[in-house]
Parts: sequence; C-alpha cells; structure tokens
Amino acid sequence: MVRKRALIVKFGQIGDVIMAVPAAAALYARGYEIEWICGKAVRSLLECYSWVRVIPVDDAAILRGRLLERAKAIVALWASTASTRYDISATLYYDRRFHLLTLPIRARRRVVLSRQSRAHALLAGRRHPDEYMRILLQYEDSCRDESSALVRPDQLPGFCWPDAKRSKRIAIVPGGTKNVVGEQVLRRWPIENYERLAGRLLERGWEVVLIGGSDDAWIRPHLQHLPVTDLIGRYSLPEVLCALDDCDAVVSHDTGPLHLAGLSKAALIGLFGPTDPAVFQPRRPFSTAILGGHGFACRPCYDGRNFAPCRFNGCMHQVSPELVLRELDRLLNDRDHGKTGEWRIVVPEGNEVPLHTISIADSSRTISSREE
Repeated sequence: MVRKRALIVKFGQIGDVIMAVPAAAALYARGYEIEWICGKAVRSLLECYSWVRVIPVDDAAILRGRLLERAKAIVALWASTASTRYDISATLYYDRRFHLLTLPIRARRRVVLSRQSRAHALLAGRRHPDEYMRILLQYEDSCRDESSALVRPDQLPGFCWPDAKRSKRIAIVPGGTKNVVGEQVLRRWPIENYERLAGRLLERGWEVVLIGGSDDAWIRPHLQHLPVTDLIGRYSLPEVLCALDDCDAVVSHDTGPLHLAGLSKAALIGLFGPTDPAVFQPRRPFSTAILGGHGFACRPCYDGRNFAPCRFNGCMHQVSPELVLRELDRLLNDRDHGKTGEWRIVVPEGNEVPLHTISIADSSRTISSREE
C-alpha cells in the first residue's frame, strides 16, 4: 500500500516540538509517512522516533545568519524537499517569514498557523498538543473531553549514571528559556530559590542533579558550593531523557526540559508565572504545576509572541522553595504508596482563588474545582 506523505515544519524549540509530536503520531496512525524539517537542537530527539524521517536544516543561519548564510541554508532546505510532493505540508508558525520560506514546497493541502482563522489558530488557554491535533487532523471544534497523550520516543539510547543512587534523586532545571530567536528570562524561577531548594534536598541525604544545555554554564557558580551532580551540557536530549527516567522527580520552570521531563517516568513539578500551566504543563500522572501570581492583574503576560517589559517577575518570586518542597513530598508520597497520580495546578497559600484540579487516570479525564 502506498502511504501518504506529511511534512511537518517545526525547527527548534524543544517544548514546541514535543507538543507537536502527538499530532504527527496521529497522522502516522492514519497511514501517513512523516517527514520533519527541524534544526540542530531537536534533531537527536526526533531521530529517536522510528516513524519520523528527519530533514535537518541550519535554523540558526536561516533566522540569524548573514545574507549569504541565509541564502545557502534556504536553498539547502528547498533542495531537500524539491523531489517530493506531499499530501500535507504543515508549517507550525504564525510568522509569515516561515510561510514564505516553505512556499516552494509542493503539497495538496497546506497548513499554516493564522490568527485570522479560528480553524488554524492555537486558541488561547487551550493545551497546545490538543490544538495541533485539532488543526492537523481537521477535528470539529466542539466538545472533546479527553486530552491527547504525549508520545515518548520508541528508540532511546540508554544512560549510565556515574555514581550509585542515593535514597532519592531529584533533577532541577535552573536555566533554559533560551533558543535561536532569543532569551525569555521572565519564565525563570529565581536562581537563589533553586539554591535553597537544592540545599534542603541535600540535607535529607538526597541526590540533586543539575539539568541544562551548554548555554546554562552560568548556573554552576551559584551552586558550586553544594555537592550536586552536574549534567549541564554534557549529554544529548535522548540521553537526558533516559537520565530523567532514573530520577524520582524533576523540578523546572516553563522551559524545554520541562516538556522533556513530561516524556520521562519521573514525577514532575512545573513552576509558572508569566505563562499558563493549563496550556504548557505536561498532563500526565504525577505532574503538578505551581502557579505564582494567580490573580495578579498582569498575568499571564505572555501573549503567544512577547512578554511584558516586566522588571521584576513577582509571580515567580511568589513561589517559595517551601511550597515546592511540600508539593514534591506530596507527589513522592503518593507514588510510594501506590496512589493514583493526578495532574494538578496549585497556587501559593494566601491567594484567595479557586484551586483547579485535573485528574487523568485510565484514559479518563475529569475536571473539578474547589474553593481554598
């Protein structure tokens, strides 16, 4: 049987790529061969999906290179797709530069994100994996009571830890938020809070692991006085994912490794302020989002393109290490006692707002609210 062909154009942001994979997997299940144009940052991860054929591009040159560098990279992209006619070409960006970049690609059906079309927009407040699914598979925009599950790579390389595990192993992600188009520091939890949390965990005799890319070397001086396990910039994304599988939990603000941890077996604490955890927190068992600044007039300040020119992200400062430790203990206690993990959003005490709880168990999804 001749399979149909689908081309996904999503270059480099780790989280964005991971959130688009479920829709691509659904297309594959419907009989499509999947080709994916991506950049260096996510190539190794996408290559771990046996059903994805990766078409690598120099996204840094295309987006930030000099004129000649851009021209060469664009021509190379066009050459890689010139001999193929696709049934679907999906350019998962709003930016018209990407729409023009992929215009020469031949396709029977062309999908681009558009804020002028509800059918092709990531609707505000909705989870991105579900929205990519709706757009690519042309679902009717009506009641859907079940979210799509994240899709884990089926060909991972494995990871060997350098030292024996202590009683608990907790990974923290103090950096991130940087990609080829810039840095978004407002999403970060303050480094001094990560330092305090790491100290509290080490006092218990637990192992603390630093996770991050090569651009996160600035973190080391802040924690060099603590006996942490440093994996920053030393391993590929697939190797980091395997390393996270052997952690008991991961603590991260809204950045690429948060979404990578969503694919792992570890319990997960996501820290949010400028962005919406209902949209970006991985929804799976034993996953908790802590929302700082809930009820602030200024949040969420991320509009899908830009953040507010905030000089002090009080929403993230409102999330205390003590609250993170409390929720971490709750997650690990539930797991140790075989309780069903539920996806939750919690807010710091003192915020007189509803606490929304979303539970996912046995492929069912229920939503409830209660006043704190």
